[in-house]
Amino acid sequence: MDLFEAATTDERGVPGVDPAAPLAVRMRPASLEEVVGQGHLLRPGAPLRRLVEPARAGTPPPSSVVLWGPPGTGKTTIAYLIARASGRRFVELSAVTAGVRDVRAVIEDARRRLAGGGEETVLFVDEVHRFSKTQQDALLPSVENRWVTLVAATTENPSFSVISPLLSRSLLLTLHPLEADDVAGLVTRAVGDERGLGGRVELTDDALAHLVRLVGGDARKALTVLEAAAATAMEEQEATDAATEGGADDPADAPARIDVDVVERAVDVAAVRYDRDGDQHYDVASAFIKSMRGSDVDAALHYLARMIAAGEDPRFIARRIVIAASEEVGMADPSALQTAVAAHQAVSFVGMPESQLILAQAVIHIATAPKSNATTLAIGAALEDVRAGKAGPVPFHLRDAHYSGAKALGHGKGYQYAHDAPHGVAPQRHTPEELRDARYYLPTDRGNERHVAARLERIREILDSGDT
Repeated sequence: MDLFEAATTDERGVPGVDPAAPLAVRMRPASLEEVVGQGHLLRPGAPLRRLVEPARAGTPPPSSVVLWGPPGTGKTTIAYLIARASGRRFVELSAVTAGVRDVRAVIEDARRRLAGGGEETVLFVDEVHRFSKTQQDALLPSVENRWVTLVAATTENPSFSVISPLLSRSLLLTLHPLEADDVAGLVTRAVGDERGLGGRVELTDDALAHLVRLVGGDARKALTVLEAAAATAMEEQEATDAATEGGADDPADAPARIDVDVVERAVDVAAVRYDRDGDQHYDVASAFIKSMRGSDVDAALHYLARMIAAGEDPRFIARRIVIAASEEVGMADPSALQTAVAAHQAVSFVGMPESQLILAQAVIHIATAPKSNATTLAIGAALEDVRAGKAGPVPFHLRDAHYSGAKALGHGKGYQYAHDAPHGVAPQRHTPEELRDARYYLPTDRGNERHVAARLERIREILDSGDT
């Protein structure tokens, strides 16, 4: 539900409040003082406050802004406040339904108004991440020339969803998720405020706490759930009053009671907050990998469950596990890679929901295995030397000697066949001359690498003994 849905507008297009509008619309903040949870943007002199406060005579129009934050944190409300407080004309476009033609029509109209000495225009584009590159490109001239003040809202990381030229010409304001106290305060205000429920319901402390947990910091969702719960409570009270008519002292004056049971009946279950194509996707995947790295098996299973519940492709999850098996575990437990690869193969033909068991087993193996990033560091160091030009010619005794004339060039001369040497290790150098002292793989003392380290030390002693 859009915050401007079912709302009236004034002559400048700025939305007003329709008494029949949804509760989330009616409780929309009318001033910065009613905005909750964004203190970092509301301090004196902060960019948002400067945008909202009326412009002084002779000052240039404010910069265009991109508002980035989770659902229900006030992006649409802030756009409305910017237009309302500054006295500018307000035009809203939804990236879900608007096309390039709509964008250009708004911009052309804004240019005509400016040329005729008319008011400035605030163009609010909701869900700007849904605009294609072409649609976003169409906004550039208007932002560059300040024909409009663009306020673009997105729930996705602008680095991925907004084109760089548009982002560089706009002020990026990041809205933080609302704290539980912020949501609780907003809900409590809505219960008593005449714009809201006007005291017609009574919300128990347990129900308030349950509702706050249910919505996960989404103010709009909190008010929507509250409205549904209020409707349920009042319907139940009316039914009770009808059944017991005349048996109570003016029951119509008593507020309807919302308890935990009413909240649970009003909504089925909170939706899993995870966007497979957006920023939540990257955040959850990152937390998943870092939890396996940190050996926190419970956290790793939690993030696995979030991805599964959101419908993430199990092959994507399995690929992350395979990578973690080498990146985070490596030779500390070589069997971790075997488990991960087997899981990847299994989910490709088993499918969901059974694949969740396979993924969980692999996650548990990776998370509980001894950890070593020696493999990661080893290949990283080797690549760094190569990219720095430390390659050098291949030693003559290692060069291919199978083609005609190779031996005349000295290829293969002095090469010692490793299997013929004691312990299967011949005393000879294999790296180019300038890398004779290179040590890329440095095993840890964890898990299997403890045994690898002891063997590797002896191997290097033998190899170095032939490098004289």
